Amino acid sequence: MNWEHPSPAARPRVFVTRELPSIGMQKILDSCEATVWPNRLPPSRSELLEAVCGCAGLVTLLSDRIDAEVFDAAGSDLRVISNFAVGVNNIDLFEAKRRGIAVGNTPDVLTDATADIAIALLLAATRHLKPASDEVCEGRWKTWEPTGWLGCDLVGRTIGIVSLGRIGAAVAKRLAGGWGMKVLYTARSDKSVEGLASCRRVDLNELLANSDFVSLHTDLNDQTRGMIGHRELAMMKPTAVLINTARGGVIDQDALADALANKRIFAAGLDVTDPEPLDHHHPLVGLPNCIILPHIASATTDTRNAMAEICADNLIAGIQGQPLRAAVS
Repeated sequence: MNWEHPSPAARPRVFVTRELPSIGMQKILDSCEATVWPNRLPPSRSELLEAVCGCAGLVTLLSDRIDAEVFDAAGSDLRVISNFAVGVNNIDLFEAKRRGIAVGNTPDVLTDATADIAIALLLAATRHLKPASDEVCEGRWKTWEPTGWLGCDLVGRTIGIVSLGRIGAAVAKRLAGGWGMKVLYTARSDKSVEGLASCRRVDLNELLANSDFVSLHTDLNDQTRGMIGHRELAMMKPTAVLINTARGGVIDQDALADALANKRIFAAGLDVTDPEPLDHHHPLVGLPNCIILPHIASATTDTRNAMAEICADNLIAGIQGQPLRAAVS
């Protein structure tokens, strides 16, 4: 569908850096003179700077770096940045606040979809699903083997949740309820999770040393960037599995590749990398005990539709000078 939408000059101009689900796109088109980037890949830096000129609002993705240079290119009419994501690491929030530009995101609606992907990655990594399937598809499977593709049991094991927020709690409830797992978690303070009797707050070192599976759900900031490196991976059990649906930057990916290649941990499942996409020559890519997805945690119809509605509502409210439905700053 072509979303290029000529509109009366009186309507506010906006630039949308990628086509959104139609439920949000239509809201934007009904209220704004919208230019939508038509390609699958994001606009280049020069294309972005040219496209934002004179805009009152921008719809952006995590792949779009929005900083003072972009604000300058847009000009004084820019009132709002609506990020189609929960995270806002791509936006210079300090500079936006200094200039009085509202920033919105799409929180809370991704919880279940992301938790489900974390579980899917855990199952895939613990049971060798990708390399086993590849063997069938490539014609290398010859016979059933009593000692072939031996994985890990989940029942009664310990899951370590790094940062027990909404998504981490949803993962914990699924694993504790479905597989009877014990739950260790990190957080700034003790938390109570409905339906979880066996749930204990510990520091990161204790969590890594005592968990059979570790699932990362922390924000990416100066304190968490590279928080799982050589030292932390060495603390984990050799049978442990590491899952990341948070941000790629929280893991030292070279350290993880080394740990997996030398079987210092059993496996890893990643929905996020740094950068995205990860260079296909990186040592992590192609390791049989590492499954990497293309950042699809929120990729369900219901979730993406909900994100698109919030994103559109944020954009329109910001242009109108109203409080955003989901404001970051």
